[in-house]
Order: sequence, then structure tokens, then C-alpha cells
Amino acid sequence: EPFVPHEQSDEHYVCIQNERDGEEIMFCHEGGVDVGDVDSKAVKLSVPVDEELSEEKLKAANLLKGVPAERVEKLSSFLVALFNVYRKLNFTYMEINPIVFTSDRNVVPLDLAAKIDETAAFLNSTQWGHIDLPAPFGRKEFPEEEYIRELDSKTGASLKLTILNHSGRIWTMVAGGGASVVYADTISDLGFGKELANYGEYSGAPSTEHTFEYAKTIISLMCRERDPRGKIFIIGGGIANFTDVAATFTGLIKAIVNYQDDLKKNHVQIWVRRAGPNYQEGLRLMRETAASTGLPIRIYGPETHVTAIVPLALGLADIKDFPEFDDESHAAKPLSRPKSSSMDVDDGDKVSEPLQPQKADHEADHEVENFSASTRCVVYGLQHRAVQGMLDFDFMCKREKPSVAA
Repeated sequence: EPFVPHEQSDEHYVCIQNERDGEEIMFCHEGGVDVGDVDSKAVKLSVPVDEELSEEKLKAANLLKGVPAERVEKLSSFLVALFNVYRKLNFTYMEINPIVFTSDRNVVPLDLAAKIDETAAFLNSTQWGHIDLPAPFGRKEFPEEEYIRELDSKTGASLKLTILNHSGRIWTMVAGGGASVVYADTISDLGFGKELANYGEYSGAPSTEHTFEYAKTIISLMCRERDPRGKIFIIGGGIANFTDVAATFTGLIKAIVNYQDDLKKNHVQIWVRRAGPNYQEGLRLMRETAASTGLPIRIYGPETHVTAIVPLALGLADIKDFPEFDDESHAAKPLSRPKSSSMDVDDGDKVSEPLQPQKADHEADHEVENFSASTRCVVYGLQHRAVQGMLDFDFMCKREKPSVAA
């Protein structure tokens, strides 16, 4: 870092930090190591989240109070540019002390401390460059967590893993960010939060190989420490939108087969609940794996509630009340059919009235707007694979208007 010759009077202080309704800018005409109590000295300006910052607003707020007049224009321009960069790159805090106005009329930040919003990585990772973010929960990152993080950075899908308790009995491999929260909450609500070993999710149609690496990492961690009570491996998920269940299960099954001896030694019970595109094939492959390896694998599909396998796995529900996906009792259940209308065409053919939405128990207190053939959606975020899958489906269905509006 080059030396910047200057006087003490050339040093100033500036800080930008997030508030609930926007950002606050603090500026003090005095800066450096002897700045003292800046909270009492600095002039402050709050900028609401839906407003822009201009040089006129800076001057109207007298933010540069105490700064020589010949420096005001240059510093005002710099602060507006700095504020725009702060917002664009999703900083949450930035302090420059000192910021120096040199004799050749340049503004030079000599020392800067800043925080960024990690959740904005999908928007700003390329502008940020390589950043080593600290491990969550104030602890050292496991090598396996680092490996999954690196794997996640190399794919358009999402692969996340956080170890909560490496000695825990309950391990999860859940598809979808929302579903992962629901499963973790359910385990905790049932009183087994201390036994929950990990938190994470895989989503966004990961490849078979990436799913294999993700599953292999979780299984190797699960089998590292033995528990005389055995362990529980919950492979859950909701109804996928565009992830090929069979493709991801192929990678998962490969990991289970490779670690079948370790799974048996650790008395691991495997509970599966999944639905979505090609889910029947995925569950069938899992059934074949259970038969060929002899592992205790219980398998459920969309006919079973998304979190029903949690109390089953924990021994809090009767397994007889929840037949598996290929149980004959599902086929034996009569399908409910709408009542025929009175519009008789002839004795053997009746025209049915359009199906009417029926209120479920949880819908009794509010109205539900059901989707229709003309429903369209707005996709937030860079979900190009999801959008392309929906448009491909529209084409195959010969939909008049694309299901994605924006």
C-alpha cells in the first residue's frame, strides 16, 4: 500500500450502516486514530430504502459540516458514489477512517472495515470476488462442510450442509430449502432437537454425480461415530417442480450401496419420502436397493404427508397406519369421483359438470384462489433452469400463453 503524505486536518471519517428502513450515513470532518466519540461528533443522514442519495440531499442535511468549502464538491461526489456502491454490492456496514483529501485534490480511503450480506451471494458473488466467509455458529468449519461449499460453487444447483451435532443420531438429506426447514422444525418440535446431527438441503436439479458426492459426505459423517441405539437417516422432500427424482436417487442409491456395510454396522434405519417428476421410478429403484442390500429402508410417496416419516422414524407413530408407496392398500382405495350432472346425453353417457374446488379443513377460515389453465407466475431470482423447464412443459402442452410472465 503506497504511502499517502497528508496533514491531520486532511483526515475525515465516514460510516454507512443499515437500518430497518434504509441506511444511515455518518460523517465527521475529523478522522484518524484520535477521532474520539464519533457518535456525538458526526452528522447523520438517514436514506430510506426507496429513495436515492444525491449531492443536493447531502448539502441540505449539512452532512459535510466543518469541511473546508473547496473540498465540499469533491467529497459530496465521492460520498454519493460510495453510497451507490454500498447498495449495489449489498454491504450492511462500511466504515472508512480516515478518508483523506490530498493536496492534489484526490479522495483516498486509508483504512476500511466492512460487512456484506452473505445471502446476496447469488447476486453479487462475481463482483465480490473470492471471499472466505466465516463458519456459522461461531465454530470452525468441518472439512466436509468446506467440501460441500466448494461443490456448491461449481454447480447451478444448490448443495448446503451444516453440522449441528456430529454425534447426533438423526441425520437428514432433504430436497428443497423450504422442506429442509420444515423437517428440522418437526424434529425439534417432537423433542429431538439435541439429536439432530445436521442441517442442509439439495435442490435445483443437481446431477447424479453431485447428488452422489453430497450423499456420500453425509453418510460418511453419520457412520463415523457409533451409537448403541442405532441411527436414523431421513431422506425427505416435498413434491419437486423440475428435479428428476430418479436421477438424484440414482446418485443417492450409489452412495448407499457403497456404504452399506457401514450402515449395517451402525444399525442405520433409512426413511424415504419423495415426490415429483419421475418419482415412481426413483422409489422403485430405492425398493430394489433395499432388497439387494438388506438395509431397513421404509419408502413413501406423495400419498403420505411430507413430514409423516419423522414421527414414524422416531417411534412416535404406528407404522401400520402409514402404508408404503407400493402397498396394495393404496390401490384398493376407491377413487373419489365427482357427481354426475343432470345433463344426460343418453342412458350410457353423462356429461360431468366442471369440478368445483372443495375447501379442506385448513381452508375453512379463508378463501383460496385455485390455479387454472391460464394462471401465470413471476419468478424471482436467477432460476433459469426452473423457468426453462416450465416453458418446455408449456410447449409440450401447447399452452397459448407461457406460464412464466416475468
